[in-house]
Parts: sequence; structure tokens; C-alpha cells
Amino acid sequence: MSRNKVVSLTLDQAEKIIIEPYITEKTFNLIEKENKLTFIVTEKATKKQIAEALLVLYESEATEVNTLRTIRGKKAVVKFVAAEGARDLATRLGLV
Repeated sequence: MSRNKVVSLTLDQAEKIIIEPYITEKTFNLIEKENKLTFIVTEKATKKQIAEALLVLYESEATEVNTLRTIRGKKAVVKFVAAEGARDLATRLGLV
């Protein structure tokens, strides 16, 4: 993802894209070891929309967004620009 983005999402749109953070033992290890955080997102959300929604909601910039579909819905595994980005956001959200 590039720097100096023009964010085209409103707060309401961003809240509809990112449903909730997803935390398990495995995703907790991703926070600690790979600076990645996992979210449940809407089925139709694109990687670009997910990155923009994170910027709007949490003021956190993503370098990488990977998506996967599971029984629980669509998940996005997001890697952050800041070295401690995943841990900082998880702390702010009360996940750690």
C-alpha cells in the first residue's frame, strides 16, 4: 500500500467493512511475531477497502492485506507499517 493516501471512505462505511477483531491463540502469535492483526470483515470488502477502513477507524496504515473465507465469514490478516502497529492497535482495542 502506498503512503499519502486519499481516503474515500466515510466513518459509517468503514464501520460496515470492519466487523470486529478476531483473536485466537494463533492470531495472538501473529501479533507478537509478524506484526499482523486479524479482523472479521464483510463478504464483499476488497483488500483496498479494508486498508482504507483501518486508516479511517484506527488511524493505522497497512502494508499488506490478505483475505480468506472461512465458516465464520471473511477474515482479513493485516500487516502494519509501524513496527509495533499490530500490538499498539490490539492494546488500544483491549485485546492484549
